[in-house]
Amino acid sequence: MKITKTLFGTTASGEKAYLYSMKNRKGMELVVSDFGAVIQKILVPDRDGHPVDVVLGFDQLADYDSDHNNTFGAFVGRNANRIGGAVFTLNGKTYQLAKNDGENNLHSGPDNLSNRVMYETECFEESEMATVEFSRMSPDMEQGFPGNLDMTVSYSLTEEGEVVIEYFADCDQDTICNLTNHSYFNLSGEQADTILDHVLMLKSDAFTPTDGGLIPTGEIRDVTGTPMDFRVAKPIGQDIEADYEPLVTAGGYDHNFVLPDAEQDEPVLAGTVMSPVTGITMDIYTDLPGMQVYTGNFLNGEVAGKKGKKYPRRSGVCFETQFFPNACNMPEGTPGWETSVLPAHVPFESTTIYRFHA
Repeated sequence: MKITKTLFGTTASGEKAYLYSMKNRKGMELVVSDFGAVIQKILVPDRDGHPVDVVLGFDQLADYDSDHNNTFGAFVGRNANRIGGAVFTLNGKTYQLAKNDGENNLHSGPDNLSNRVMYETECFEESEMATVEFSRMSPDMEQGFPGNLDMTVSYSLTEEGEVVIEYFADCDQDTICNLTNHSYFNLSGEQADTILDHVLMLKSDAFTPTDGGLIPTGEIRDVTGTPMDFRVAKPIGQDIEADYEPLVTAGGYDHNFVLPDAEQDEPVLAGTVMSPVTGITMDIYTDLPGMQVYTGNFLNGEVAGKKGKKYPRRSGVCFETQFFPNACNMPEGTPGWETSVLPAHVPFESTTIYRFHA
């Protein structure tokens, strides 16, 4: 499988950024960039064989360079999701982070790794798979986190219709490491206005309720009898407006779902989502213990994306595989809470797979 490299543009700091395109024999195409290690495009044939771009984003590099709020297609780190009070204590030392979400830290702050950051690139072409690998060393105290963290994220497209994301990290000090991808999916096509008709199934028996700042309270709550129960597939919009405190607080789904079947040695099925418009289905696999399902509640129709499309509220849905939000501030040994602390010189590896079919 071949990889095609094309110039995307020049960043505000004067660096040339490139797009890397991978295509398989089924008509799928995955396009990623060394600017922010973003997923820029995923083309998937619909039930009639017509290609559909299923991720929100931009056509121009300058828009990725200037958009610091939506993280379309972004590689997110060092810590994805929220840290309560924008502070954590590690080995007896307190680290203060940027407050960019009320009093909290979201996706590591305003200067996260998808903004204004270039990555070193390696490409690998094989008969059944193509891979683009982005690497960078995040220096000690970048974003407020300790240690020199070597990070790599690789994106692969397989002949089986899989987009495989692999994360690798290693640090010379104990640190926090919680990496994810923040693609907004719309399987009806990124020009469509809603994902509320998408049918979603989650292999999750529980979720982590939050306070008013969307920081988990520490409770792990059974989904039975609540609008959070997706164990039997249902439209995302079926219960999204229910008078249920977690939904009201978040303005929709913006919650971490517990994945009890997750295994560290291999990815397992976390959920499936399908568009009734195109027939496109995406299966999600991960080896991480949680997944944030975010229904684009803060999209407001003001940001112009591809082809000038202004993305309205709930026009995309994210499936962010992760350690639980604010895990770094949970007491050690809290039942059900796996830590996001990465010990010094202990390599971190994780895999998330989005598998497409129609």
